[in-house]
Amino acid sequence: MKHLTASSILVVFFLTPSLALRNISDSHPLDGSVGTQLIHINAFRGMVSIRDNNVLSQWDGILDYKNALFVAKLFSMMACVLAKMDQAIFPSLDDISMALRRQDSSHYPSTHGLTYTVSPSRIKNLAQYGILIKDLCRDVPTYFAHQQKEGTALAVDPNSCFAIQLLSFMGLSICGEIPGL
Repeated sequence: MKHLTASSILVVFFLTPSLALRNISDSHPLDGSVGTQLIHINAFRGMVSIRDNNVLSQWDGILDYKNALFVAKLFSMMACVLAKMDQAIFPSLDDISMALRRQDSSHYPSTHGLTYTVSPSRIKNLAQYGILIKDLCRDVPTYFAHQQKEGTALAVDPNSCFAIQLLSFMGLSICGEIPGL
């Protein structure tokens, strides 16, 4: 009986860590790169982090699918822009994951470019949007941006727009004057 108890304890001792590892691997983050973009996907949290190292348009961003938020830190403007993410238009977590696994996003349908207009009011409390967004936008002013309806004319100078490319899925333009710059 002592031998059977000791065997059972050993099985539980060795099986428990492997089961724990199995659960972790089910929500294992996916990292990769496409072009100049480094991408980290955490499907469990519903988040995609992006770093675009293009010297002409460097930006970092977060797609928060659980809260339907998109935030971009625009290095050339030294500001962050936060917007509601239209999940019917943005690529899904699965689309981004598949593109990253295949290292090719060219076979996914490209969406129409979206234009966001920056509001002049600054966001005072970033903590309400989560720690990742708060950390990303630390030390730079953060502003709301609103998606322009398709087909409406912009009343902003096109030279005030910052272009963002998300893989090959979509292009975004963030337009408007950032107060204080």
